[in-house]
Amino acid sequence: MVSATEVLAPRQDPYELRPEDVRTPPETLRERLRYLGPGIVLTASVVGSGELLVTTSLGAQAGFALLWLVIVGAAVKVWVQVELARWTILSGQTALAGYGKVGPRIGRMGWINWLWIGLDTAKNFQRGGVIGGTAAACSIAWPIAGGELSRTSLVLWTVVITAVSVLLMSNSRYSVVERVTTISVALFTTSTIALALSLPFTPFAYSAADLGTGLSFSIPAGALGLALAMFGSTGVGADDMTNYTYWCLEKGYARWTGPDDGTEERALRAEGWLKVMQLDVLVSWVICTLTTLAFYIVGASVLEPQKAVPEGNEVITTVSRIYTDTLGPWAKVIFLVGAIAVLFSTHVAAVAAVPRLWTNTLGLMGVIDWTNLAVRTRWLRIFTVLLPAVWAAMYLYVQSPLLLLKIGAIGNAIFLLAVLIAVWHLRTTEVDRRFRATRGITPVLVVSTAAITGLAVYALLEVFGISVQ
Repeated sequence: MVSATEVLAPRQDPYELRPEDVRTPPETLRERLRYLGPGIVLTASVVGSGELLVTTSLGAQAGFALLWLVIVGAAVKVWVQVELARWTILSGQTALAGYGKVGPRIGRMGWINWLWIGLDTAKNFQRGGVIGGTAAACSIAWPIAGGELSRTSLVLWTVVITAVSVLLMSNSRYSVVERVTTISVALFTTSTIALALSLPFTPFAYSAADLGTGLSFSIPAGALGLALAMFGSTGVGADDMTNYTYWCLEKGYARWTGPDDGTEERALRAEGWLKVMQLDVLVSWVICTLTTLAFYIVGASVLEPQKAVPEGNEVITTVSRIYTDTLGPWAKVIFLVGAIAVLFSTHVAAVAAVPRLWTNTLGLMGVIDWTNLAVRTRWLRIFTVLLPAVWAAMYLYVQSPLLLLKIGAIGNAIFLLAVLIAVWHLRTTEVDRRFRATRGITPVLVVSTAAITGLAVYALLEVFGISVQ
């Protein structure tokens, strides 16, 4: 990884493209690996909420039947992420700015910007669920006051978690987010994949026939809501794609490419840094897919046969059985440490990303000057304090982490259609044909669009009671 001092000098605006900041892109795989990072931050934002809780719960409820959705969901969305990031690096603009280019406009912003505001309202419930999951894991490990999962213990841990995350993100530095998320993702995903691979040697072994059943491309009755939640929250969701553009900008991909001066030198730099971004996406996609599969298989193998479906504040206790039922009671400690790490890193990623999006939205509305670094920094700090407090309050009111996660994830799945529209609009109107001609990208993007649209139509028909079985 490139050091923080290399990536962003003090007081330098990461969203400003200056000719003096251009940098020759790395040419070898080893050199490109040094510049990865945004994808790991993105992975952290979905592993804690989607994989750990929603995906495991889906496996516990539906068994192996929806294994195919794990694979398809991760595969089809990543291409949309690549195209949105491609436009960002070439233009130096954020995703929300790109959404505003899609008409019709409502006031100063595009209709997708307003839809995003609605989505983020729903996502606040999901973020509250992540805080709740972290608080529940901490309460089980160390109740502080009262018993495990007592109201007093949960409230105290919620306050502590919220305060610590605000302090960590108070300076709004990308480098802090990258360090925290990289460590936690590496530790917990490695242990979970190892657990899934060890299951065949335990009483909860799965067979090739089980895996074959999971590739039947059907959704069992009663599992649609959770399936939509998993599709929206696992792998790369619409909000994650949006966040990724900000991390690409702050890492330096667009800044090192430089402003578009129409020269061949700039085009070659752009091609080089786009290759780095694509490698970054590939690495994060592999991690997300393997982790999601591991959580789902473990939930289907260990929890589903025992009809142990995670619910309410007991979700952490129930999910911990994927370790204790296979490895023994001692493994609960390992699970809790890992769960706290990965859930907290997901929360930290949200505390870092969401204030950026809301500050950018105020800029698009004309309320503030987004290009003014001092003004932007001030509003980032305001939102960094305000938003986590709102999420914590939502959790303490509802007291059901999994329910909160489902609400936010379903809204995220719906918003994915709007992101698709924006990506196609930006790709065809603002990206030079030279950068659209990458071999194989257009066909897979078409397939991804068809798959995402088809699932959305299926969901809407089911919601309105029109059977497509």
